Amino acid sequence: MNRTFSERELERYRRQLMLRGFTPDHQRKLKDATALVAGIGGLGGTAAVYLAVAGIGRMKFVHYGNLTLSNMNRQILMKDGWIGKSRVMQARKSIGEINPDVELEIYNERTTEDNVDMLLAGVQIALSARPNFHERRILNGACVSREIPSVEAAMNGMEGYLFNVVPGHTPCLECLYPEDDPQWEELGFPVLGAVSGMLGCIMAMEAIKLLTGFGKPLISQMLAFNASDMEFRKFRIRKDSKCPICGRMERELV
Repeated sequence: MNRTFSERELERYRRQLMLRGFTPDHQRKLKDATALVAGIGGLGGTAAVYLAVAGIGRMKFVHYGNLTLSNMNRQILMKDGWIGKSRVMQARKSIGEINPDVELEIYNERTTEDNVDMLLAGVQIALSARPNFHERRILNGACVSREIPSVEAAMNGMEGYLFNVVPGHTPCLECLYPEDDPQWEELGFPVLGAVSGMLGCIMAMEAIKLLTGFGKPLISQMLAFNASDMEFRKFRIRKDSKCPICGRMERELV
């Protein structure tokens, strides 16, 4: 183990290496991994913090736009004095102060058909946290076609949901949500920061499990909760054989 990690790293991650079943090999897999965090707001920003403190080696942040005052009830990577500045630039600064060993790339842009190949280059997992269906669908299709696992999570008010997309094994976003919700607007839903933070922590946990093989990630299951009464549910989700995204990939394999 000493040949793999510096003394500083051994001390930084000592408490998680005390976890039953969490070995130096798990820590090495995390250190060697690159995660794309698509959306660095209240959900993705929280997930990024906990991936960083757990010791992920590299992250790519993609999120278009500058920080606004209305972001400040939930975006824990941000500071009041940064309002009006690029969110991804400030996120990189904050993560660098939290764990300077994490390598970071930032992209102040939306996820598009034109840039998704570049964004996913060298990535082992993607975290889908953008507040619109269009970017989520682009990322879902690209991850499935490249066989890159992703963690899909979203919240609205006091409710949240999360499921993992493991190409070839689980349903994808298109299987479960083939149509956009016409009543859902990108900036039109209520947000309590603690709810997005709670979901972001779970998102980071699932990413760590998928990357390292530690624990049991959600496979063909969705976690849904309502924080108003702390009701949590976990239920089975099924693939759509006619799905134009993951169904097509399976038909090609056959």
